[in-house]
Amino acid sequence: MKLSIPTVLAALLLTACSQSATDISAKEPDAGASCSLDGMVLKDFPGSKAQVRYADGKTDYYCDVMELFGTVFAPEQKRVVGALYVQDMGKANWDQPSGNWIDARKAIYVLGSKKHGSMGPTIVPFANANEAQAFAAKEGGSVLNFSDVKPDMVKMGGGAAHDSGMGGGH
Repeated sequence: MKLSIPTVLAALLLTACSQSATDISAKEPDAGASCSLDGMVLKDFPGSKAQVRYADGKTDYYCDVMELFGTVFAPEQKRVVGALYVQDMGKANWDQPSGNWIDARKAIYVLGSKKHGSMGPTIVPFANANEAQAFAAKEGGSVLNFSDVKPDMVKMGGGAAHDSGMGGGH
């Protein structure tokens, strides 16, 4: 039996369409989930958490948004990133955040506030610019888009670069 090129292409297309794409939507970490960088248990610390969903479907969780930015800026980061998520602190409870995952690249951030995350000063994400502005007015800090956050603003193990943090390394 001789197959024509259009028939073979149609069969390949149907096969490709029937295979499910890897799900890279936000995943709620289980109660014992730990930070991919330092092993700290996420639920034991206040402030927004973050996650990287890789194209292969694997997930890395972070106990602080500062760690997410540190990972994004790391030159050794070679894995293909499917999506980045942070928790919307306009909706989540600061002391025990859960759910409320938003696209990190679309979030609005407050850098340099008085609020502390797992390792000191942190970058606080919001889905809504008005909520970010209100938070900054109350807690201090500058309001930034994802693309406005630069490597020199990120200080692992202590928060924002202009702050001394807790001094410990991560």
